[in-house]
Amino acid sequence: MDLGLKGRSAIVCGASRGLGRACAESLAREGVNLVMAARRPDVLELAAKEIRARTGAAIKTVPVDVTTPEGRKVLLTILPDPDILVTNAGGPPPGDFRDWDRAAWIKALDANMLTPIELIKATVDAMIERKFGRIVNITSAAVKAPIDVLGLSNGARAGLTGFVAGLARQVARHNVTINNLLPGPFDTDRLRATMEGQAKAQGVTLDESMARRRDANPAGRFGDPAEFGDACAYFCSAQAGYITGQNLVIDGGAFPGTL
Repeated sequence: MDLGLKGRSAIVCGASRGLGRACAESLAREGVNLVMAARRPDVLELAAKEIRARTGAAIKTVPVDVTTPEGRKVLLTILPDPDILVTNAGGPPPGDFRDWDRAAWIKALDANMLTPIELIKATVDAMIERKFGRIVNITSAAVKAPIDVLGLSNGARAGLTGFVAGLARQVARHNVTINNLLPGPFDTDRLRATMEGQAKAQGVTLDESMARRRDANPAGRFGDPAEFGDACAYFCSAQAGYITGQNLVIDGGAFPGTL
């Protein structure tokens, strides 16, 4: 299916690896002109090079930390008025809430709530004027099924979700949509890093811990980042203009609820 995105422009954050990279590649395949942002210039440029080779897309790389005002300023200087914005930042570390001070909470809120809001604020009005805009926030399935040791992430991402729920209804009549993608366990470096702590706590190897997590999923496997990227591309498509303010859980059926 042609998603009607050829020639559109997009900013994709956290685009050098994992789910952000998968979103960038799926959009590139649809003919979107990309600005890929991430902190590590070497990893980012390698990802862009590989995506260019596979898709022929026009790609600019911006090695910045988008969770800082300085990083966002540089990024938005390169592309101030994208048609598509994909926000994404690594989650805060796990732990016990008794150990988190105010600084830890502010850092989590800056990265996983306030940064997406600032990027939306900087780009949404131009989308409204053009009568086209697609904003996709990569959050977490923990927004719907909180994970006790990820309280910083639960809180910050739930705050973003509440904000989006209101704003999405305000801009929908202008063909601007805002939705959230909520990943469960995908085969990424981030998952392995998180599982290392669990493996130590369980007294097993990382491979054994990963196998337990994988086998416990109703799908019997981890997600492929490419699947996530294609879901992102659909949310950005011309056909998805009637979908807004939604939270799509992509987790192989792990979330046990009906709604």
